[in-house]
Amino acid sequence: MTIFVFGGIFGDMMDVAVIEDPAAAEVSLDPVRARLLAELAEPASATMLAARVGLPRQKVNYHLKALERHGLVELVEERRKGNVTERVMRAVASSFVISPVALASVAPDPARSPDHLSARWLLALAAQLVRDVGSLITGAAKARQRVATFAIDGRVRFASAADRAAFAGELAEAVTALVSKYHDETAEGGREHRVVVAVHPAVKQTAPPTQET
Repeated sequence: MTIFVFGGIFGDMMDVAVIEDPAAAEVSLDPVRARLLAELAEPASATMLAARVGLPRQKVNYHLKALERHGLVELVEERRKGNVTERVMRAVASSFVISPVALASVAPDPARSPDHLSARWLLALAAQLVRDVGSLITGAAKARQRVATFAIDGRVRFASAADRAAFAGELAEAVTALVSKYHDETAEGGREHRVVVAVHPAVKQTAPPTQET
Protein backbone atom coordinates (compact mmCIF):
# COMPACT_ATOMS: atom_id res chain seq x y z
CA MET A 1 0.00 0.00 0.00
CA THR A 2 1.40 3.38 -1.00
CA ILE A 3 -0.10 6.72 -0.03
CA PHE A 4 1.96 9.85 0.21
CA VAL A 5 0.92 13.34 1.19
CA PHE A 6 2.12 16.84 0.50
CA GLY A 7 1.31 20.34 1.61
CA GLY A 8 1.10 21.65 5.14
CA ILE A 9 3.71 20.84 7.75
CA PHE A 10 4.94 17.35 8.48
CA GLY A 11 2.95 15.96 11.39
CA ASP A 12 -0.09 18.10 10.57
CA MET A 13 -2.96 17.17 8.27
CA MET A 14 -1.84 17.47 4.67
CA ASP A 15 -3.56 19.18 1.75
CA VAL A 16 -3.51 16.31 -0.73
CA ALA A 17 -2.78 12.59 -0.49
CA VAL A 18 -1.56 10.67 -3.53
CA ILE A 19 -2.97 7.15 -3.70
CA GLU A 20 -0.83 4.72 -5.70
CA ASP A 21 -2.05 1.38 -4.36
CA PRO A 22 -4.99 -0.22 -6.26
CA ALA A 23 -6.57 -1.61 -3.08
CA ALA A 24 -6.41 1.79 -1.35
CA ALA A 25 -7.91 3.39 -4.46
CA GLU A 26 -10.78 0.91 -4.40
CA VAL A 27 -11.45 1.63 -0.74
CA SER A 28 -11.46 5.39 -1.29
CA LEU A 29 -13.97 5.12 -4.14
CA ASP A 30 -16.63 3.43 -2.03
CA PRO A 31 -19.40 6.09 -1.60
CA VAL A 32 -19.83 5.54 2.14
CA ARG A 33 -16.10 5.53 2.82
CA ALA A 34 -15.59 8.59 0.64
CA ARG A 35 -18.25 10.36 2.74
CA LEU A 36 -16.45 9.34 5.93
CA LEU A 37 -13.16 10.65 4.55
CA ALA A 38 -14.82 13.99 3.86
CA GLU A 39 -16.30 14.09 7.37
CA LEU A 40 -12.91 13.25 8.87
CA ALA A 41 -11.35 16.47 7.67
CA GLU A 42 -11.88 17.21 11.37
CA PRO A 43 -11.19 14.52 14.01
CA ALA A 44 -14.22 12.45 15.01
CA SER A 45 -15.15 9.17 16.64
CA ALA A 46 -17.33 6.42 15.18
CA THR A 47 -20.19 7.58 17.41
CA MET A 48 -19.93 11.14 16.14
CA LEU A 49 -19.74 9.99 12.53
CA ALA A 50 -22.69 7.63 12.92
CA ALA A 51 -24.90 10.57 13.91
CA ARG A 52 -23.70 12.64 10.96
CA VAL A 53 -24.07 10.04 8.20
CA GLY A 54 -27.08 8.18 9.58
CA LEU A 55 -25.45 4.76 9.92
CA PRO A 56 -25.12 2.39 12.90
CA ARG A 57 -21.91 2.91 14.88
CA GLN A 58 -20.85 -0.70 14.25
CA LYS A 59 -21.10 -0.18 10.50
CA VAL A 60 -19.14 3.06 10.70
CA ASN A 61 -16.46 1.24 12.71
CA TYR A 62 -16.25 -1.43 10.01
CA HIS A 63 -15.63 1.19 7.32
CA LEU A 64 -13.16 3.10 9.51
CA LYS A 65 -11.09 -0.04 10.01
CA ALA A 66 -10.88 -0.53 6.24
CA LEU A 67 -9.81 3.10 5.76
CA GLU A 68 -7.23 2.83 8.54
CA ARG A 69 -5.89 -0.45 7.18
CA HIS A 70 -5.12 1.25 3.86
CA GLY A 71 -3.57 4.34 5.44
CA LEU A 72 -6.36 6.76 4.55
CA VAL A 73 -7.22 7.69 8.14
CA GLU A 74 -5.13 7.80 11.29
CA LEU A 75 -5.67 7.66 15.02
CA VAL A 76 -5.56 11.06 16.72
CA GLU A 77 -6.35 10.04 20.28
CA GLU A 78 -8.13 7.52 22.47
CA ARG A 79 -10.70 8.63 25.03
CA ARG A 80 -11.79 6.49 27.95
CA LYS A 81 -15.55 6.62 28.61
CA GLY A 82 -16.51 4.22 31.39
CA ASN A 83 -15.63 0.73 30.21
CA VAL A 84 -15.33 1.86 26.58
CA THR A 85 -12.31 3.30 24.80
CA GLU A 86 -13.38 5.71 22.07
CA ARG A 87 -10.98 6.09 19.14
CA VAL A 88 -10.86 9.52 17.52
CA MET A 89 -9.81 9.34 13.87
CA ARG A 90 -8.81 11.85 11.23
CA ALA A 91 -8.24 11.63 7.47
CA VAL A 92 -4.54 11.83 6.56
CA ALA A 93 -5.35 14.64 4.10
CA SER A 94 -8.17 17.04 3.28
CA SER A 95 -8.35 15.72 -0.29
CA PHE A 96 -7.11 12.77 -2.32
CA VAL A 97 -5.98 12.06 -5.87
CA ILE A 98 -5.57 8.61 -7.40
CA SER A 99 -2.37 8.24 -9.38
CA PRO A 100 -2.40 6.37 -12.73
CA VAL A 101 0.13 4.10 -11.02
CA ALA A 102 -2.89 2.44 -9.37
CA LEU A 103 -3.97 1.33 -12.86
CA ALA A 104 -0.50 0.80 -14.27
CA SER A 105 -1.47 -1.88 -16.81
CA VAL A 106 -4.05 0.38 -18.47
CA ALA A 107 -2.59 3.82 -17.70
CA PRO A 108 -2.54 6.19 -20.72
CA ASP A 109 0.77 6.83 -22.47
CA PRO A 110 1.22 10.06 -24.47
CA ALA A 111 3.87 8.35 -26.61
CA ARG A 112 1.27 6.04 -28.16
CA SER A 113 -0.38 8.84 -30.11
CA PRO A 114 1.63 12.08 -30.01
CA ASP A 115 -1.01 14.28 -31.69
CA HIS A 116 -0.53 17.61 -29.91
CA LEU A 117 -3.97 18.82 -31.03
CA SER A 118 -5.79 15.78 -29.68
CA ALA A 119 -7.80 16.12 -26.46
CA ARG A 120 -7.05 12.47 -25.69
CA TRP A 121 -3.32 13.14 -26.01
CA LEU A 122 -3.73 16.06 -23.59
CA LEU A 123 -5.56 13.76 -21.19
CA ALA A 124 -2.77 11.17 -21.43
CA LEU A 125 -0.23 13.93 -20.79
CA ALA A 126 -2.19 15.10 -17.76
CA ALA A 127 -2.26 11.53 -16.42
CA GLN A 128 1.51 11.34 -16.88
CA LEU A 129 1.84 14.61 -14.98
CA VAL A 130 -0.18 13.22 -12.06
CA ARG A 131 1.90 10.03 -12.10
CA ASP A 132 5.26 11.84 -12.22
CA VAL A 133 4.43 14.45 -9.59
CA GLY A 134 2.97 11.71 -7.40
CA SER A 135 6.23 9.78 -7.66
CA LEU A 136 8.19 12.91 -6.78
CA ILE A 137 5.99 13.42 -3.73
CA THR A 138 6.63 9.78 -2.78
CA GLY A 139 10.37 10.35 -2.71
CA ALA A 140 10.07 13.73 -1.03
CA ALA A 141 7.83 12.31 1.70
CA LYS A 142 10.36 9.58 2.46
CA ALA A 143 13.13 12.20 2.68
CA ARG A 144 10.83 14.60 4.58
CA GLN A 145 11.44 17.28 1.97
CA ARG A 146 9.33 19.36 -0.37
CA VAL A 147 9.20 19.16 -4.16
CA ALA A 148 10.28 22.27 -6.08
CA THR A 149 7.54 22.86 -8.66
CA PHE A 150 5.89 25.77 -10.42
CA ALA A 151 2.56 26.08 -12.22
CA ILE A 152 0.39 28.72 -13.83
CA ASP A 153 -3.38 28.50 -14.10
CA GLY A 154 -5.32 31.19 -15.93
CA ARG A 155 -8.14 31.92 -18.36
CA VAL A 156 -8.21 33.60 -21.75
CA ARG A 157 -11.28 34.35 -23.90
CA PHE A 158 -10.56 34.10 -27.63
CA ALA A 159 -12.64 36.08 -30.10
CA SER A 160 -12.19 33.46 -32.80
CA ALA A 161 -10.59 30.12 -33.66
CA ALA A 162 -7.98 32.03 -35.63
CA ASP A 163 -7.00 33.99 -32.54
CA ARG A 164 -6.77 30.75 -30.58
CA ALA A 165 -4.48 29.22 -33.19
CA ALA A 166 -2.32 32.34 -33.25
CA PHE A 167 -2.09 32.31 -29.46
CA ALA A 168 -1.01 28.65 -29.49
CA GLY A 169 1.68 29.42 -32.05
CA GLU A 170 3.07 32.37 -30.12
CA LEU A 171 2.94 30.42 -26.87
CA ALA A 172 4.90 27.57 -28.43
CA GLU A 173 7.50 29.99 -29.76
CA ALA A 174 7.86 31.71 -26.38
CA VAL A 175 8.27 28.44 -24.49
CA THR A 176 10.76 27.14 -27.05
CA ALA A 177 12.80 30.34 -26.72
CA LEU A 178 12.85 30.10 -22.93
CA VAL A 179 13.88 26.44 -23.01
CA SER A 180 16.66 27.23 -25.48
CA LYS A 181 17.86 30.09 -23.25
CA TYR A 182 18.07 28.11 -20.01
CA HIS A 183 18.68 24.52 -21.08
CA ASP A 184 22.30 23.48 -20.47
CA GLU A 185 23.03 19.93 -21.55
CA THR A 186 26.56 20.04 -20.09
CA ALA A 187 25.79 21.55 -16.69
CA GLU A 188 27.41 19.45 -13.97
CA GLY A 189 25.01 18.79 -11.14
CA GLY A 190 22.13 20.12 -13.18
CA ARG A 191 18.72 18.47 -12.98
CA GLU A 192 16.28 18.04 -15.83
CA HIS A 193 12.77 19.43 -15.42
CA ARG A 194 9.67 18.69 -17.47
CA VAL A 195 7.72 21.61 -18.92
CA VAL A 196 4.04 20.99 -19.63
CA VAL A 197 1.84 23.67 -21.21
CA ALA A 198 -1.83 23.04 -21.99
CA VAL A 199 -4.73 25.03 -23.41
CA HIS A 200 -8.28 23.65 -23.34
CA PRO A 201 -11.84 25.00 -23.25
CA ALA A 202 -12.97 25.98 -19.76
CA VAL A 203 -15.54 23.69 -18.12
CA LYS A 204 -18.42 25.05 -16.07
CA GLN A 205 -18.18 23.91 -12.47
CA THR A 206 -21.26 22.14 -11.13
CA ALA A 207 -22.13 21.19 -7.56
CA PRO A 208 -21.27 17.56 -6.73
CA PRO A 209 -24.27 15.24 -6.39
CA THR A 210 -25.52 14.47 -2.90
CA GLN A 211 -24.17 11.09 -1.75
CA GLU A 212 -26.64 8.53 -0.54
CA THR A 213 -25.94 6.77 2.76
